[in-house]
Amino acid sequence: MQIETYRGFVYPWSMDHVGHMNVQFYTARFDEATWHFFAQIGLTPGFLKENRRGMVALDQRTQYKLEVHAGSLLHVTSELLEIRRKTVRFLHRMFNSETGQEVATTELVGAFLDTDTRKTTEFPPSVLDAAQVLLADANGAES
Repeated sequence: MQIETYRGFVYPWSMDHVGHMNVQFYTARFDEATWHFFAQIGLTPGFLKENRRGMVALDQRTQYKLEVHAGSLLHVTSELLEIRRKTVRFLHRMFNSETGQEVATTELVGAFLDTDTRKTTEFPPSVLDAAQVLLADANGAES
């Protein structure tokens, strides 16, 4: 199941020397989408702070498909691909909101972290349950 996790506008100051959006700004938008995605499975900033937990990136693979220029409207959808005891794998798709064209994707793997011990730890049952709902919805949509 894909959920919208970001919506925004591309300002001229985010262009690079060849006139398209610099890679750091793709990454920033995907990062913002990630936090909205995490909130969907219960990993809100408040939950993480209260429980002395965090998330760390283990892997990120980005594909740039079309150039993005100043003035573009963008949105990102996110999809849970897999959740394990300590890790989560998900996919973001970035679109030009005006044309509907997919402009970039990034697949990420993150781990759940105990911020006191600085070691990975298991997701709580509430997060695993919320993730299973997303996976079930996605599998139902494929049928």
